[in-house]
Amino acid sequence: METERAQRKPVRLIAAACRGLGIGKDGTLPWHLPSEFKYFVNNITKVSKPGKMNMLIWGKQCWFSNPEDIFPLANTLHVVLTNTLETTPKHAHFLSKDFESAMLLASQPPLSDVAETIWVVGGTRVYKDGMMHPWCDLIYLTDVMASFDCDVFFPEFDRSIFQLQDKFPGVPSEIQEENGIRYKFQVFKKKDEHMEENHG
Repeated sequence: METERAQRKPVRLIAAACRGLGIGKDGTLPWHLPSEFKYFVNNITKVSKPGKMNMLIWGKQCWFSNPEDIFPLANTLHVVLTNTLETTPKHAHFLSKDFESAMLLASQPPLSDVAETIWVVGGTRVYKDGMMHPWCDLIYLTDVMASFDCDVFFPEFDRSIFQLQDKFPGVPSEIQEENGIRYKFQVFKKKDEHMEENHG
């Protein structure tokens, strides 16, 4: 990656996973947790000042599994990763052939002055690419405290490198309950010595 011109951005993953790290089934969420979804939207649309935007990186299948009524999302630019689409889908802004291309898009002019945080929103392969990136510092992973039949999973990660935070600013620490399902918001933070090791 051409880091000379690249403007470093925080890369963050956000997901909700049940027992066994399941995150989806047949292109939809296996649970109905409106407050958890609202938390997701609040995080990915939060910017420091007017005029700034967050860039959301989506895998193609993940993008098309969204109900259309969630768009438009405030303060967001959407990049869909694909080798097959020729035209940008409705509500999306850019196509990129892979994760690295999306990162270059966000961290170089003209978008580098606008893009603030890069949020990786799925699916599995995109999450893997995101957590391997040297700029990735946080994983927001809601623990849905139940078992669901899933066919898409959040990737396993090293919890000695990404460490569960006891209290994290702006994130409720108590167990939530909605529609009879208990869940807990969690944030895992990358240990400092792993933050720069890929970039000298």
